[in-house]
Order: sequence, then structure tokens, then C-alpha cells
Amino acid sequence: MAILDLLGRRWAMRVLWELRDDSSPTFRELQQRCDGVSSSVLADRLRELGQADLVENTGEGYVLTEQGKTLRESLLQLDAWAARWQPRAEE
Repeated sequence: MAILDLLGRRWAMRVLWELRDDSSPTFRELQQRCDGVSSSVLADRLRELGQADLVENTGEGYVLTEQGKTLRESLLQLDAWAARWQPRAEE
């Protein structure tokens, strides 16, 4: 439940999504990728994701940790499932 709580926080999934391609954006670059999320919210999410060992700052930018990369793979599977999902039409 702890990971679902973390991932459900505003901007957490977007931050992880923006780090999916193994680039290492700086704080400002990541903020721009996240459509201008406030710096305080982004800092909070990066801190929380870092404490969960999902994201780290290499000094040159932010990247997914090994655990973050395994989470990425799980999320990509969920994304593939969601693409095939067809909710039942309301009657």
C-alpha cells in the first residue's frame, strides 16, 4: 500500500514517466518536462521518490535507480494493458 500511496501523489507518476528514457534531466529541465509543476511540489516528489529508492540525483541530473527501472517495467506492462482495456459500455 505504501508504494500505491506514493505513486498516487500529485506529479509522482509524471516524474517517473519523464525519467523513463534513461536521460538525466536537471531540476529545471524536469520541471519544464512536467509542464511547469511548481518547484516546491517537484522538490517534494523528488525527495519522496528518492527516499523510496526510485530516483536519484547523479549530480548531473535525475535518473531512475535500479529499483526505479524495475518499477518502470511494471508500469509499462500496465500501460500496455490499459491500451487494450475496453470498459463496459453503460446501458
